[in-house]
Parts: sequence; structure tokens; C-alpha cells
Amino acid sequence: MTEKFAPVLSIAEAILASTLLAGCVIGPKYHTPTATVPPAYKEVTPQDMKEVDNWKVAQPSDTTIRGKWWEMFNDPELNQLEEQADAANQSIASAYASFLASRALVREARSQLFPSLTTSPSITKEHQSPNLVLGQAASSSTTSISSTFAEYILPFDATWVPDLWGRLRQTLRSNVYNAQASAADLENVRLTIQAEVASDYLQLRDQDSLKQLFDSTVVAYRQSLDLTQALYETGIDSEESVAQAQTVLDTALAQDTNIGIARAQFEHALAMLTGQPASTFAVSQKPLNYAPPPVPLSVPSQILERRPDVAAGERLVAAANAQIGIAQSAYFPTLTLTAAGGFESSSFSNWLSWPSRFWSIGAAGAETIFDAGLRHATVMQFRAQYDETVANYRQAVLTAFQQVEDELASLRILSKQIAQQDAAVQAAQHNLDLATERYKLGIDPYLNVTAAQTILLTNQQTAVTLRGQEMVATVGLVEDLGGGWNRSLLPTGNQLVAGQSPTVGPPPSPGASTNRPAQTTATAAPASPAATTLSAAASHPTPQK
Repeated sequence: MTEKFAPVLSIAEAILASTLLAGCVIGPKYHTPTATVPPAYKEVTPQDMKEVDNWKVAQPSDTTIRGKWWEMFNDPELNQLEEQADAANQSIASAYASFLASRALVREARSQLFPSLTTSPSITKEHQSPNLVLGQAASSSTTSISSTFAEYILPFDATWVPDLWGRLRQTLRSNVYNAQASAADLENVRLTIQAEVASDYLQLRDQDSLKQLFDSTVVAYRQSLDLTQALYETGIDSEESVAQAQTVLDTALAQDTNIGIARAQFEHALAMLTGQPASTFAVSQKPLNYAPPPVPLSVPSQILERRPDVAAGERLVAAANAQIGIAQSAYFPTLTLTAAGGFESSSFSNWLSWPSRFWSIGAAGAETIFDAGLRHATVMQFRAQYDETVANYRQAVLTAFQQVEDELASLRILSKQIAQQDAAVQAAQHNLDLATERYKLGIDPYLNVTAAQTILLTNQQTAVTLRGQEMVATVGLVEDLGGGWNRSLLPTGNQLVAGQSPTVGPPPSPGASTNRPAQTTATAAPASPAATTLSAAASHPTPQK
């Protein structure tokens, strides 16, 4: 009985010994790299809340941007375009396919932890030449030997390379981290597309506002032309005034027509972003008639949790760290366990009978004795690549803070500028009213009226443009803050192995300000109870153990 089960016992002993050794994992333990994180934003201080209209301290429940952040603009048409882009944008589809490939690599790496079992059954019938010399004994024998025989084989081969030093587990970890980085890249692409859709849509509406302004201006200029024409015909005014009025009208008409170029380009861009041909896509004309919504602004450290590009950079650092362990494991020997067995017979009737069985079992080790420094150089290579990913991660963090500060400065300054520009528009309108009245009384020439009209139109156009810039800056701030995403939405290792997708689904079709930064680890701090909400409306996985 003992002899009968000897191969099974040998295999069990080898597996047990390998399992006990497999608890060892070679490589540095991963720690999230540190990054310079300021305690507060420079461009927004409590004093700004007093000076800038409609900026306020937010309630704690308002410090989070929701998933569909564009809904804060309360524009149904924008909502529809965002949904279309999420479903049909080809850049998002491409990023999703890249994530699927990274997820498949995780499952491939996991399969290497388990034994492989193969079989190659065969049936062979062979006829040998009777002239073959089978040996001296055979040549002197008078017994007839059959030269035709059959061979039936049903073999099973098992191979297992125990993960003695953690090379396979480090490979799995590296692939998990890379897949998580790919998932973050997907969400970064999605956020970029969402922000571009909102920005292009709002700029298109800004062009509609300019169109409305020039349309009304053309009407007013026609009325002025009619007035000067009537005065000229009655002999009160000169033909020069008529020519001046006609010039101003024609200039406004040309500018009114030119607006169509930019509007068409924004419309075509929206078609591309939503996955539709520009030839069949249209957006009805409607001027921009609402102000930017308040944008929740939390403490700076939360950017590290909410920006998908920053999260992707950190995951790549973790993957590079695992690669060092993979390279270091090459210093240690490898063990391969093999087992073979099956049934072999020359007769089909007793092919699968117990006496027809055969088996073999073995173990083989391999170790590099001399490689002229190859393994050491490989470890140094991956250490350098790790340092590179750390630098890239820290650069991404610095870039994120720069972008947020840029948008905060834009919103703060635009808010003040819009108020000043509105005052300039009112002054220009008053100047035009005075010039028109003095012209009607015959005090001043019509040239004063045309000059006042030009000044007013220029200031009105600037006011409309500034409001459009304010809306685009609001979208930019939301994008720079990470939209409605956070790193808790990254798929875990178990979810990747199970073939699950990110929580945010793929497309259906393919504080006082200070200038001294604080050195902290790159993990998000809890939200400040006194986070700010800005509106310039003047008018994850478990870390390696």
C-alpha cells in the first residue's frame, strides 16, 4: 500500500515544502512617496471672500463635487451632450480597451501561481520492416515476430514552478498596479473629454450671446442710419453723417457674420467629442444666460485623492517598486516540479486498465553561477526606473497645484474685471445717450455718435467675452480638482482578477494663506470643515505588505 501511494506522497511532500518556502517575498516594501503639499491655496484667502462677489465659505456637506459635475450648470442640453460623449467618444473607448488589456495581464500573471496540466493522447499503428536486425538472438531464432503493432497512449503532464522568492507574486502585484494606473488613465481621459465638452458648449453659447449682441446692435445702427437719412433728406444734416452711419452699420454687419466661424467650429468639435459626424450634428442657437455655479473647494491635499492623473502616477510608482523585487529574485535558485502519468498499451481493450499505467515524478533546480554582473545591472536599472516614476509622480502633484492656482487666479481676477467692465458698459451707454441727444439738438456732429457707438459695442463685446472666459475657467477648475472622481473608485486586485470594471462604468459601446509649503506624504487629508465654495458670478487597493 505504501509503495502504491509513494508517488502521491512524494508530490505532497514537495508541494508542502515549496508552500512553506513560498512565504518569502524578495524586494523593497512599498511606501507611498512623499510630495510637497501646501496647507492652503495662495489665490484664495479669507480676505478674498470679502472682496469678491458671491464667494463664500461652504458648508461641510458641500465640499464634494458630485459624479456628474456638469449638472451643476443646470443646462439639460449640456447634460445630454455629456451623456452622449461618455457613451460614444472614441478616446474614451480606446482608453477603456487599454484598461481591459491591462486587466487581462493581471489574470495572466495570476495563472502562473498554479500548476499547469496538459495531455496529448495518441493512437499509433506501426509496421516494422522484417529485414530489421533486432539483435543476434533474434537472428538465430526461428520464432516468427509480428512486425505490425498498435500503441495507445493517454499521458498527463503536470508542471509547477513554486514561487519560492516571490517573483510571481511581485509580477502579479506589478500588473495589478499597472492595471489600476490604466483605470485611472481611463478616468483621466473621461474627465478631460467631459471638461472639453462643457468648455466647447459654453464657448458656443458665448458665441450665441455675441450673436445676440451684434444682432441687437445692427438693429440700433439701422435706426440711427434711418434717422440720419431722414435728417439729410430734410436738409438738417449732411451726407457725411449718412456715410458715417452706413459705415458703422456695415462694420457691425461684418462682425456679426464673422461670429458664425467660431460657432461652427465649436459645433463641429462637439460633434467629434460626442462621436457623431459633424455633417449631421447641430446645436440650436441660445445665448448664455446663466452665471457660473459655486464650485466646492477643499483643502489642497485632497487633490492627491481626487485627480486621476495623480493617482495613476502613484500606482506606476508602486508597480516600479514591485519590478525591483522581480529583478532581485533572480539572485535565488528556481525549483521546477514535474509529474507525468497515464495509460499506455498496445491493445485498445486493455488501454485504460490499471496494469497499463505509467508514471514519473521529478524535481529540477536551476541557479545562475556567473553572469558577469547582469543581475546587479538589472536591479540597478529598475531602481533607476523607480526613481524616475517617483519624480514623475511628484511633478504631476506640482502640476496639479499649479493648474488649480491658475484657475483660482483667473476666477478671482475675472470676477473683479467683470464688475469693472459692467461699469464701463454703463458709462459707455450713458456717453452714447448724451452724444445722441446732443446730435439731435444739433449741438454735436454725428461723428461723436459713431465714436460713442463704437466704444459701447467694444465694451459690450468685452463684457460678453469675459463672462464666457469665466464659465470656461469654472469648468477648468472642476477638471483640475478631479471632477467627481476619487481614488476609492479604483478597482482592487480582487476585482481585477474577477474581471470587474472600474466603479465608474465604461461607455456602453466599444484657512490663511502662506507661501511656505508643508512636506507631507502623498495621501489625502480629511476635508476641512471650513472649505470654500467658489463662484465668480459677479453679475484602491491594498498596499504591498
